[in-house]
Amino acid sequence: MSKSALRKAVLQERMALSSAEVTENSKLIINKVMAMKEYCQAKTVMMYLDFRNEVRTGTLVSRSMDDGKRVVVPATEKKDSVLIPSLIVDYPGDLQPGNWGILEPKPHCLRPVEPGDIDLVFVPGVAFDLRGNRLGYGGGYYDRFLAKLSSRSVFIALAFEMQVRRYVYPAVHDIAMHYLVTEKRLIKILPREK
Repeated sequence: MSKSALRKAVLQERMALSSAEVTENSKLIINKVMAMKEYCQAKTVMMYLDFRNEVRTGTLVSRSMDDGKRVVVPATEKKDSVLIPSLIVDYPGDLQPGNWGILEPKPHCLRPVEPGDIDLVFVPGVAFDLRGNRLGYGGGYYDRFLAKLSSRSVFIALAFEMQVRRYVYPAVHDIAMHYLVTEKRLIKILPREK
């Protein structure tokens, strides 16, 4: 199966999940995340805002803000294909549908944050493997963004078990995750040998 065929197949399978399955499995995933030492110690966390049957992050956004964490979400600069990390202070009031219909900060609510200040990034994706490789949506936004972060930043993939695959066609420029969290498992990715 080619990379594009895998992307299409996994997206179709994920879209076939019922709302109840997505809600229940998202709760299991978020509960695992909130028990992680890396999450508990993080002061600034960046979260994607879920779209098209991704693991739902709304509860995590709200709970993180309630816990006093600085919550950052991506704004997209489509012209340059970049993500701009932006602090939110009112969830969901700071947000509106942006590019591709995904929630992002309203223009007057854009509060850019230095990438090096981000302790933890929750990363979306189409599919992941057990080596931490990620098959994204094809735009390269997250790979370019993650490459700019501090070496101390932790990358956590949130995924349903059906998104975990044997092989996801990693490219040289792809950035690996440190953790993969599904409704069934929390997987710490071992560092790769150089």
